[in-house]
Amino acid sequence: MLTTLNTSYTDTRAADLAWALGREPLPALASLDLELAGSRLQLRLLGASHQVLLEEERGRCSETVACIAGSSTPLPLGVAKRVGGWEYEFAARVEALPPDSFAGRAQELLALVSDHPHGLVGVFPGSPHAFTALLAHRQGTHVHWRTWHAYPQDGQVVATRTRVGVRVPAARRAPRAALRSDGARGGAE
Repeated sequence: MLTTLNTSYTDTRAADLAWALGREPLPALASLDLELAGSRLQLRLLGASHQVLLEEERGRCSETVACIAGSSTPLPLGVAKRVGGWEYEFAARVEALPPDSFAGRAQELLALVSDHPHGLVGVFPGSPHAFTALLAHRQGTHVHWRTWHAYPQDGQVVATRTRVGVRVPAARRAPRAALRSDGARGGAE
Protein backbone atom coordinates (compact mmCIF):
# COMPACT_ATOMS: atom_id res chain seq x y z
CA MET A 1 0.00 0.00 0.00
CA LEU A 2 1.40 3.37 -1.03
CA THR A 3 0.35 6.56 0.71
CA THR A 4 1.47 10.18 0.75
CA LEU A 5 2.04 11.32 4.31
CA ASN A 6 0.51 14.64 5.29
CA THR A 7 3.30 15.79 7.61
CA SER A 8 6.64 17.50 7.61
CA TYR A 9 9.84 15.50 7.42
CA THR A 10 10.74 14.90 11.11
CA ASP A 11 13.73 12.54 11.09
CA THR A 12 15.82 14.44 8.60
CA ARG A 13 18.97 12.31 8.65
CA ALA A 14 19.88 8.70 9.23
CA ALA A 15 21.88 9.62 12.33
CA ASP A 16 18.66 10.93 13.99
CA LEU A 17 17.11 7.45 14.10
CA ALA A 18 16.88 5.62 17.41
CA TRP A 19 15.68 2.11 18.25
CA ALA A 20 13.37 1.02 21.05
CA LEU A 21 11.65 -2.18 22.07
CA GLY A 22 8.44 -2.36 24.08
CA ARG A 23 7.08 1.15 23.51
CA GLU A 24 3.35 1.70 23.59
CA PRO A 25 1.72 2.52 20.24
CA LEU A 26 2.63 6.01 19.03
CA PRO A 27 0.32 8.15 16.87
CA ALA A 28 0.44 6.77 13.33
CA LEU A 29 -0.02 8.62 10.06
CA ALA A 30 -0.84 5.36 8.28
CA SER A 31 -1.02 1.71 9.28
CA LEU A 32 -1.57 -1.71 7.79
CA ASP A 33 -3.09 -4.57 9.82
CA LEU A 34 -1.97 -8.06 8.81
CA GLU A 35 -2.86 -11.57 9.92
CA LEU A 36 0.05 -13.94 9.28
CA ALA A 37 -0.84 -17.51 10.28
CA GLY A 38 -2.04 -16.68 13.79
CA SER A 39 0.13 -13.60 14.30
CA ARG A 40 -1.44 -10.16 14.25
CA LEU A 41 0.94 -7.57 12.93
CA GLN A 42 0.43 -3.86 12.56
CA LEU A 43 2.85 -1.91 10.38
CA ARG A 44 2.75 1.76 11.40
CA LEU A 45 4.18 4.84 9.70
CA LEU A 46 5.02 7.63 12.12
CA GLY A 47 5.89 11.21 11.33
CA ALA A 48 9.30 10.22 12.66
CA SER A 49 9.62 6.82 10.86
CA HIS A 50 8.11 3.43 11.85
CA GLN A 51 6.67 1.18 14.53
CA VAL A 52 5.72 -2.49 14.26
CA LEU A 53 3.34 -4.12 16.72
CA LEU A 54 3.22 -7.92 16.86
CA GLU A 55 0.64 -9.78 18.90
CA GLU A 56 0.07 -13.49 19.39
CA GLU A 57 -1.64 -15.43 22.12
CA ARG A 58 1.72 -15.80 23.88
CA GLY A 59 2.30 -12.05 24.10
CA ARG A 60 3.18 -8.78 22.41
CA CYS A 61 6.28 -7.26 20.89
CA SER A 62 6.70 -3.64 19.83
CA GLU A 63 9.60 -2.26 17.77
CA THR A 64 10.09 1.43 17.13
CA VAL A 65 12.72 2.92 14.82
CA ALA A 66 12.24 6.66 14.79
CA CYS A 67 13.49 10.06 15.80
CA ILE A 68 12.61 9.69 19.50
CA ALA A 69 13.03 12.74 21.70
CA GLY A 70 15.17 11.97 24.72
CA SER A 71 16.11 8.49 23.51
CA SER A 72 19.49 7.26 24.66
CA THR A 73 19.52 4.22 22.35
CA PRO A 74 20.85 5.09 18.90
CA LEU A 75 20.14 2.77 16.00
CA PRO A 76 22.23 -0.36 16.69
CA LEU A 77 23.90 -2.45 14.00
CA GLY A 78 22.43 -5.56 15.60
CA VAL A 79 20.43 -6.81 18.58
CA ALA A 80 19.52 -10.31 19.72
CA LYS A 81 17.34 -10.67 22.83
CA ARG A 82 14.63 -12.68 24.44
CA VAL A 83 11.30 -10.88 24.63
CA GLY A 84 8.89 -12.93 26.71
CA GLY A 85 8.61 -16.30 24.98
CA TRP A 86 10.19 -14.99 21.78
CA GLU A 87 13.63 -14.62 20.31
CA TYR A 88 14.05 -11.15 18.78
CA GLU A 89 16.76 -10.32 16.23
CA PHE A 90 17.31 -6.91 14.66
CA ALA A 91 19.93 -5.63 12.22
CA ALA A 92 20.41 -2.23 10.60
CA ARG A 93 22.73 -0.78 7.99
CA VAL A 94 23.09 2.51 6.19
CA GLU A 95 23.55 2.51 2.41
CA ALA A 96 25.35 5.64 1.19
CA LEU A 97 24.64 6.14 -2.51
CA PRO A 98 25.90 8.69 -5.02
CA PRO A 99 23.16 11.02 -6.38
CA ASP A 100 22.97 9.21 -9.74
CA SER A 101 22.31 5.87 -7.97
CA PHE A 102 20.00 7.05 -5.20
CA ALA A 103 16.93 7.68 -7.41
CA GLY A 104 17.22 4.22 -8.97
CA ARG A 105 17.52 2.51 -5.59
CA ALA A 106 14.55 4.50 -4.27
CA GLN A 107 12.42 3.51 -7.27
CA GLU A 108 13.43 -0.14 -6.85
CA LEU A 109 12.35 -0.15 -3.19
CA LEU A 110 9.10 1.71 -3.87
CA ALA A 111 8.23 -0.84 -6.58
CA LEU A 112 9.10 -3.76 -4.29
CA VAL A 113 6.89 -2.64 -1.41
CA SER A 114 4.06 -0.43 -2.72
CA ASP A 115 2.00 -3.15 -4.43
CA HIS A 116 2.89 -6.00 -2.07
CA PRO A 117 -0.10 -7.21 0.03
CA HIS A 118 2.11 -7.13 3.16
CA GLY A 119 3.82 -3.84 2.36
CA LEU A 120 3.28 -0.25 3.45
CA VAL A 121 5.07 2.81 2.03
CA GLY A 122 4.67 6.42 3.10
CA VAL A 123 6.14 9.12 0.88
CA PHE A 124 6.91 12.42 2.58
CA PRO A 125 6.01 15.73 0.90
CA GLY A 126 8.73 17.52 -1.03
CA SER A 127 10.47 14.55 -2.64
CA PRO A 128 9.18 11.35 -4.23
CA HIS A 129 12.30 9.66 -2.87
CA ALA A 130 11.80 10.63 0.80
CA PHE A 131 9.93 7.65 2.21
CA THR A 132 9.60 4.98 4.86
CA ALA A 133 8.70 1.48 3.67
CA LEU A 134 7.83 -1.69 5.60
CA LEU A 135 7.39 -5.24 4.31
CA ALA A 136 6.42 -8.29 6.41
CA HIS A 137 6.15 -12.05 5.96
CA ARG A 138 6.00 -15.23 8.00
CA GLN A 139 8.34 -18.18 7.62
CA GLY A 140 7.64 -21.19 9.83
CA THR A 141 7.46 -20.07 13.46
CA HIS A 142 9.04 -16.68 12.75
CA VAL A 143 7.62 -13.35 11.65
CA HIS A 144 10.00 -11.19 9.64
CA TRP A 145 9.87 -7.58 8.58
CA ARG A 146 12.17 -5.31 6.66
CA THR A 147 12.13 -1.54 6.57
CA TRP A 148 13.75 1.19 4.50
CA HIS A 149 14.07 4.85 5.46
CA ALA A 150 15.20 7.04 2.54
CA TYR A 151 17.04 10.35 2.95
CA PRO A 152 17.50 11.84 -0.54
CA GLN A 153 19.24 14.99 0.70
CA ASP A 154 22.12 12.82 2.02
CA GLY A 155 21.85 9.95 -0.48
CA GLN A 156 21.27 7.48 2.35
CA VAL A 157 18.92 4.54 2.82
CA VAL A 158 18.66 2.97 6.27
CA ALA A 159 17.67 -0.68 5.90
CA THR A 160 16.56 -2.83 8.84
CA ARG A 161 15.70 -6.51 9.20
CA THR A 162 13.81 -8.01 12.11
CA ARG A 163 12.99 -11.61 12.97
CA VAL A 164 10.77 -12.60 15.89
CA GLY A 165 10.04 -16.22 16.63
CA VAL A 166 9.03 -18.72 19.23
CA ARG A 167 11.79 -19.62 21.62
CA VAL A 168 12.26 -23.37 21.61
CA PRO A 169 13.20 -24.74 25.06
CA ALA A 170 16.49 -26.66 25.09
CA ALA A 171 14.71 -29.91 26.03
CA ARG A 172 12.58 -29.72 22.85
CA ARG A 173 15.41 -28.98 20.42
CA ALA A 174 16.62 -31.78 18.20
CA PRO A 175 19.70 -33.47 19.68
CA ARG A 176 22.96 -32.55 17.98
CA ALA A 177 25.17 -35.35 16.75
CA ALA A 178 28.17 -35.85 19.01
CA LEU A 179 31.60 -35.08 17.61
CA ARG A 180 33.81 -38.18 17.77
CA SER A 181 37.47 -37.96 18.65
CA ASP A 182 38.39 -38.40 14.96
CA GLY A 183 36.38 -35.26 14.06
CA ALA A 184 33.49 -37.10 12.38
CA ARG A 185 29.96 -36.64 13.59
CA GLY A 186 28.52 -39.60 15.36
CA GLY A 187 24.86 -40.38 15.48
CA ALA A 188 22.39 -43.17 16.05
CA GLU A 189 23.63 -46.35 14.49
